[in-house]
Amino acid sequence: MSKKLKHIGIVSLLTVGSRVLGLVRDTLSLAIFGTGEYYSAFVTAFSLPNLFRRLLGEGSLTAAFVPTLQDELKDRGRAGAFGLLNKVVSWLVVVTGVMVVLAMLAFSQSRMLPGHESRWYLAADLTALLFPYLAMICIAAALNATLNVFDHFTEPALSPIWLNLAMILSLGGAGWKLASTELGRMHWLCAGVLVGGFLQMAVPAGVLVRIGWRPRMDLRVSPRVREIVALMAPGLFGSAIYQINVYVSRLFAFSIDDSAASLLFAANRLMELPIGVFAIAVATVVYPLIARHAAEGNFGRMADDYRKGLRLILIINLPAAAGLALLSEPIVRVLFQHGQFHANDTRAMAPLLALFALGMPFFSVVSLTTRAFYAVKDTVTPVKLAAMSFVVNLGLSWYLKDVLGAPGLVLASTVAVILQTALMQRQLARALPGMKFGDLWRTIGKVLVATLVMGVAVLGGWRALQTGTLHGRTADLLAIFALIPVSVALYAGVLWWLKIEGRDEFKALYQRLFKGKKSES
Repeated sequence: MSKKLKHIGIVSLLTVGSRVLGLVRDTLSLAIFGTGEYYSAFVTAFSLPNLFRRLLGEGSLTAAFVPTLQDELKDRGRAGAFGLLNKVVSWLVVVTGVMVVLAMLAFSQSRMLPGHESRWYLAADLTALLFPYLAMICIAAALNATLNVFDHFTEPALSPIWLNLAMILSLGGAGWKLASTELGRMHWLCAGVLVGGFLQMAVPAGVLVRIGWRPRMDLRVSPRVREIVALMAPGLFGSAIYQINVYVSRLFAFSIDDSAASLLFAANRLMELPIGVFAIAVATVVYPLIARHAAEGNFGRMADDYRKGLRLILIINLPAAAGLALLSEPIVRVLFQHGQFHANDTRAMAPLLALFALGMPFFSVVSLTTRAFYAVKDTVTPVKLAAMSFVVNLGLSWYLKDVLGAPGLVLASTVAVILQTALMQRQLARALPGMKFGDLWRTIGKVLVATLVMGVAVLGGWRALQTGTLHGRTADLLAIFALIPVSVALYAGVLWWLKIEGRDEFKALYQRLFKGKKSES
């Protein structure tokens, strides 16, 4: 377990770097473009290639590819695994290449449909420019999944860093200095996306070549390829439901006004920070492990590792959600209120972040629960529950966008994911009785108690800062850089006092990482 925690720590650390760079990227973009038409159009345009990327790359393909690759590696060794990778990458090149050409042709002709507001044509033009990113990131997803199966977690965790660096340099460097118009700066930002996508594909390819992969086109359809396609079919539909859900929400936001899409995107990015830093890191490390246990028929160990993964996710994400909700306004003000992002934007975005935070623990749990279904090659059940979530979210979004505006869209997605989480866990426990929460409920109770204590401290501290002699940016900085660390320490102390399950594993990891180093020196 300590080795697994070390892998999670490495992935989390690199993901922290990626998310920090992502915040720099978003802050820079909003400072230059504000929340107006141009950045909202970019957010909407970039959502479409990302939708297909998650469908064909990081979604159903990866979920179907990992357990099948585990089987191939077990049966035929590295040679067989690399051969299967060649087949998957070859088909990705063909399928995504055709999709990119067709999409670019279609969106470049958007003005043949007259009568729309200018921001819709701008979004279509940017979609045509950004669509090649789809092919590169889908291939990168297959390469990174292979590296994870071979217990290489560092290089895949670096993947989003290349994208963020390329976008920051293209916009903050060349775009800011060389472009004289807002459209020119936007084109530089799009160029950064494409350069970043190429790096995301090239770096893991280089690592795989170094460990023995020899890439070549191979469009033969083997039994393993057929198995991947069979597993992908329902998973593709399920992923499509979720991603179309996200995309429709972005379109709803884009239709409200010029700023809603930008505000929702930025708030969602902040909510994804704890999810990406820890929940996805846990899922990334745990998924190949539980897939291996499932392939061996060792469902007892699979359930044990699944619950340990859930425990780690909840220990981090429940207090993180509470902190984001309670300190949403100072966090938004410090991170984003610069340049063209004004105080009115902060007041509009803070409630969105608080509402997103309520759903954050549930999004985190769904991520791992879905992988548990995929590990036993059940891709049908997640599809059915994703369809239910889609219907709930779509119906509520359609109604609440006119009643509450942008907050209504966030509330709709939060309600939908809470319902989806509850139903997925119930179905998983029915299919595999060992996957019940069991003693995990005791852990959740302790986490909730510690989170409540922390929340009271955060709320009291923030009110004291607001009513004291310190005001404005100084109070915001104290809330983030003093109040948050103190509250986290208080939360950890309460958990330790309550003898939270799994604390011996953290102690063993600490001794391995730090005391081992001291003895070596």
